[in-house]
Amino acid sequence: MKKVFDVKKDDFENAGIVSSQIKKQVKQLGYSVDIVKRIAVGAYEAEINLIIHSDGGSVTFEIDDLGNVCLLFDDCGPGIKDLDLALQPGFSTANTKARQLGFGAGMGLVNMKRVADEFTLTSSEKGTHLKMVFYG
Repeated sequence: MKKVFDVKKDDFENAGIVSSQIKKQVKQLGYSVDIVKRIAVGAYEAEINLIIHSDGGSVTFEIDDLGNVCLLFDDCGPGIKDLDLALQPGFSTANTKARQLGFGAGMGLVNMKRVADEFTLTSSEKGTHLKMVFYG
């Protein structure tokens, strides 16, 4: 099973739709409440980061043969300048608009890393790639 979703830059009106669809799907497939919650948190945080910090991108939702849920988030820039700093609790580069809407507390990447069984993050000025795996 594989689904790909597009996420647009600054599309706050539709923020959370992709993560809600992923949550609904894993819930319908019978995953445990704990896994569903962790997937929902990770997917939402990553989707919001695509909206706030990137030039837009995609979300790939896959379930492998072992039942593991894999979420891939790819954007087209501008990249994360300092990954170590970005992974520090409270660090944020959110713009004023995002902060006025209640986003940008600097906990997104921290929460994603905390809830995922596997967390891989790479970035350059051409874009950022995030992979989260949740064991089924």
